[in-house]
Amino acid sequence: MNTRIPATLHSVALACSLLALHTAHACEGCGDEDEVETPLLLAQSSAPSSTAPTRQLGLVIVTGAALTSLPTHIPTTIEGISADEIARHINATDAEDALKYLPSLLVRKRYIGDYNHAVLSTRASGTGNSARSLVYADGILLSNLLGNGAGFTPRWGLVTPEEIARVDVLYGPFSAAYAGNSVGAVVDYQTRMPKSFEAHAKLGVFHQPFDLYSTHQNYGGHQASASLGSRSGGLSWWVNVNRLDSEGHPLTFVTKPVSGTAAAAGTTIVSGGVAGLDKSNTPWVIIGAGTQYHTVQDHAKLKLAYDLSPTLRASYTVGLWRNGSEGQSSSYLRDANGQPFHAAAANSGTARPTPISLDGKAYTLAANDFGQGREALEHRMQGLSLKSQTRGVFDWELAASRYDYASDLARSPLLARPGADAGGAGRITDLSGTGWTTLAARGVWRPAQSAHQVELGAQQERYQWQQRVSDTGDWINGAPTALFTAFSGRTQLRSLYAQDAWQLDDKLKALIGGRLEQWQALAGSKTASNGTRVDYAARSESHFSPKAALGYQAAEDLTLKLSTGKAVRMPTAGELYQGGVSAAGVYVPGDPTTNPGLKPERGWTTEFAAIWTLGGQQLRTSLFHEDTRDALYSQSSVFEGKTVSSVQNIGRIATTGFELALQAGDLFVKGLELQASLTYADSKIKENSGFVAAPGDTQGRQQPRVPKWRASLLVSYPLTPALSASYGARYGSSQYGTLNNSDGNGFAYQGFSKFFSGDLRLRYRIDRQWSVAAGIDNLNNYKYWNFHPYPQRSYSAELSFDL
Repeated sequence: MNTRIPATLHSVALACSLLALHTAHACEGCGDEDEVETPLLLAQSSAPSSTAPTRQLGLVIVTGAALTSLPTHIPTTIEGISADEIARHINATDAEDALKYLPSLLVRKRYIGDYNHAVLSTRASGTGNSARSLVYADGILLSNLLGNGAGFTPRWGLVTPEEIARVDVLYGPFSAAYAGNSVGAVVDYQTRMPKSFEAHAKLGVFHQPFDLYSTHQNYGGHQASASLGSRSGGLSWWVNVNRLDSEGHPLTFVTKPVSGTAAAAGTTIVSGGVAGLDKSNTPWVIIGAGTQYHTVQDHAKLKLAYDLSPTLRASYTVGLWRNGSEGQSSSYLRDANGQPFHAAAANSGTARPTPISLDGKAYTLAANDFGQGREALEHRMQGLSLKSQTRGVFDWELAASRYDYASDLARSPLLARPGADAGGAGRITDLSGTGWTTLAARGVWRPAQSAHQVELGAQQERYQWQQRVSDTGDWINGAPTALFTAFSGRTQLRSLYAQDAWQLDDKLKALIGGRLEQWQALAGSKTASNGTRVDYAARSESHFSPKAALGYQAAEDLTLKLSTGKAVRMPTAGELYQGGVSAAGVYVPGDPTTNPGLKPERGWTTEFAAIWTLGGQQLRTSLFHEDTRDALYSQSSVFEGKTVSSVQNIGRIATTGFELALQAGDLFVKGLELQASLTYADSKIKENSGFVAAPGDTQGRQQPRVPKWRASLLVSYPLTPALSASYGARYGSSQYGTLNNSDGNGFAYQGFSKFFSGDLRLRYRIDRQWSVAAGIDNLNNYKYWNFHPYPQRSYSAELSFDL
């Protein structure tokens, strides 16, 4: 019985939309160049402010704000925040901070400048599912769909907080204009484009006292940015540069299972281990900290726009992002002289496995327990578009973008400290040549004397994964020598879509649409250290994804919306082709850790929302259901008598929940603004023929990294005309990192804990040009985990100039 409910719900939603398409009415007029007409039922989350768009039920004219590229004419949930609100309310050191208090969203930002693990989590997708959301900046794709997981985060560094004019989020796969990766959410950053001369500069500093296990250190850094822009005649331009210098806290820890063996006589005696429990409540000893990054990032961007005619605009964006990082480790162990102890040195000066006596028990320090790393990255993006702006019967756009790993080198030693501090043998991972390109042709047809708005489009996306791991004689500065391993692969998605938004009358709007996709995986290969090369046959699949929505203004203060859509999330090159090579670089024939035959995720998502509006107050309640087949997850299973861990298809995951979102302006007293949300998601594994530890042990378990409860609160108040104060709070309930939910201790390294964190911000406008701000994040100093530890109480201050 229960398995039929979701299918019935989807069918009802589609049927309602089809039945609604039975009559036509005259369309409304269009706005001028500085206005955008937003049809019925736009729900945005920006609290009332002088720069936020005007919002009301029915046909809405949005003025005085940057325009979103999201399809606001679709009767479904869109939330957003403006640049003014970010400046007043949020301690934003990275672009992703703008999403902090939007409903159901969480970015796994481990430290300021986190460039390789800051994954976006949505209602029914955890922080291990980066490929289940899409992030754009000015129409350029920032989502890294080369893989799925912590190492494939959106390229947040290509947007700085000072550039942002507005951020909007479309929840769910309800627009045919986006691929199945939109199943979680589509995030749209719109950056500044001036109408006259502008100049901006900002200096910021931050500081974090960090206290965990035997790490008691202060970490911090500084940031500087400058922007210039202007418009003259038909030409407008914008330049932004930014430098971030950040010391993050340790992210990993060196651990050993508690030993039951007495140490042999004469073994080196050390002290300093920290006793604890791992994520499964098994005793262990923490003997050191690792992955403590010092990162320096440079960002530069140029945007040009030229009006070829009053109705035709050409735009070009070029961005550069560089990252230089050093990852360090430290030992908690101390020798008899009180000095840090890592491992004994061999005759060559490098570290070697070393037996030790800790609390009288026998342990062995591995040669690579205390690792290090260096990274030097240079990524570039470009975007070009030609767009008509007639606001008449037909408008069109041609767009192309490229994201390129121009240089991407990661270096690591084969052995650990202290021997590797001065160099020595190591490996270099080179991702140069990796990247993606997009092409799109879009059109909007508004038939004269008709209530239709028809969108049509053709798209192509190509992703190239190219990885080469080489040996080197000097891991710090040496050149690559012999090949260790290599991986490569490409995926391609070609799509056609169409959708018709039909204003049936003043109170009823319907949408029906569909997306036809042809996906290919090709040029997949891997090469082992002995030169063995394996090539994989090309694949091709086609899928159709229908979409439908209804919006009904039931009363002057009540709007109802029903949306449903199918999403097909295709496997990435990383999921298809990584693996199958041992730690020694040897190819393992038939090893199932490489699975080029992975099926795509297929799912239906449905949302029913009711929005009550009274004056400056708005309350939205949404019921949502997502039913996903063949979900892509890494899990352990037994193949031919051996246990392997690989990306596999999980039969079915179903999520049902609700979301409440409140906006209130001038609440109780004039100027007091409140934004709050509460989300409940019951996300369960319904079918799984594979298993983690034993057959059937994942059935009925909670989906990893998807907490049942999330909540956010943001309150702001102008203490004086020049001084504003805001307080934000975020909560997430307990969650799991494993498919069988065996990791019950979230408050440990590799655990996933509940959390409650409060943030404070004060901003003072000195005069028209100058302002200062100070803030505290994690005011209550809550120590919580998402595999890695999140930041503890952190302080920030900034000085801004705006001309």
